[in-house]
Amino acid sequence: MTGLPRIQELWRRAGATVWYLPLAAVLFAASLVYHDNGTELGGLPTRPFDALALAAIALQCLPLAGRRRWPVLCFAAVSTGFALDQLRGYHSLAGIALPIALMSVASHLEHHRRATAIAATVAYVPLAVALHRLGPGEPPAEFVTFYLAVALAWGVGSWARHTRGLEAEHRRRIAEDTRAAERARIARELHDVVTHHVTAMVVQAEAARYLTAVPDRLEQSLTAVTDTGRRAITDLRHLLDLLNPDHSTEPRTPPAGRLLTLVEQTRRAGQPVEFTEEGTPAESTGSADLVAYRVVQESLTNALKYARGSRTSVRVRHGSGVISVEVGTDGSGSKTPGLSGSGRGLAGLRERVGVLGGDFSAEEQKDGGFVVRADIPAGSPS
Repeated sequence: MTGLPRIQELWRRAGATVWYLPLAAVLFAASLVYHDNGTELGGLPTRPFDALALAAIALQCLPLAGRRRWPVLCFAAVSTGFALDQLRGYHSLAGIALPIALMSVASHLEHHRRATAIAATVAYVPLAVALHRLGPGEPPAEFVTFYLAVALAWGVGSWARHTRGLEAEHRRRIAEDTRAAERARIARELHDVVTHHVTAMVVQAEAARYLTAVPDRLEQSLTAVTDTGRRAITDLRHLLDLLNPDHSTEPRTPPAGRLLTLVEQTRRAGQPVEFTEEGTPAESTGSADLVAYRVVQESLTNALKYARGSRTSVRVRHGSGVISVEVGTDGSGSKTPGLSGSGRGLAGLRERVGVLGGDFSAEEQKDGGFVVRADIPAGSPS
């Protein structure tokens, strides 16, 4: 298996040569075998093949092997061979190489495209004049018709180049959208982890300032700050592991009991929380458990920030194929000084739930409280 990627890479690099070299060889052989079946421009009488005919055919056919890597040199050699072929009256089948070479120039040339087209047109004029004088006097319309036919090959090559550019632009946009989505996912994870833990630590530290006269409670508060910091470090380490390309990209599902631990952490920060969990979690819930955890985590963080001290209720129900989450506060507490939000957390939750095909709502109540509800389909691997 280790040699397969290398073989694929060599095939990709040599792909053009692998296909164009047989084309050049087949056209060269066919031109030697089939006489009097090629392009005839100017009406010169057909001449039997000689050594110079072999050179003209080689100039037209063999450069096709490098038409993608050196399109201009290939076209120049083919054009020279074609002019020799027509001026000598060989009229070989190798004349087919001219539109092929011109198509390659239009398709693969990156710079000086207009100058190349003008140079080819200018070079065609003396060839047409010479053929007109040497031949039986074919009407000029024949040379114009041939020029337009060859120009069509340029148009086909230009169209192919334009189509290839559109495909490359499409792939670039897909790559940018993928990177943006991944950055947004990482930002959501950072927001969920950092905001919740840091908010809890700030609230606990604020409370510790007023407990200097109560050593036992002060020690409990400082211990809570320490435990919260350790949990934050653990979650951040896991998030950094996800950024490792060798690490599994599957999101981590919180183990059983993490919701209760989350509630206990919020209670220790001074927020009265009532927790109710109904039903039995399914054996396989996909990402639903993680999303439900994030909904509860963000909602409790907002309760600490905007309704500190308010009665908060958390209800989680494991139904048939769905996890329902409801977190509400009564709005009777006070907002923690120095903390403000951007709304990014709720927007991230709405997106998380929406990706799994669930329903999400966040509504302010008449009494100033707030209720967050989410119905999350279980079993989706997304």
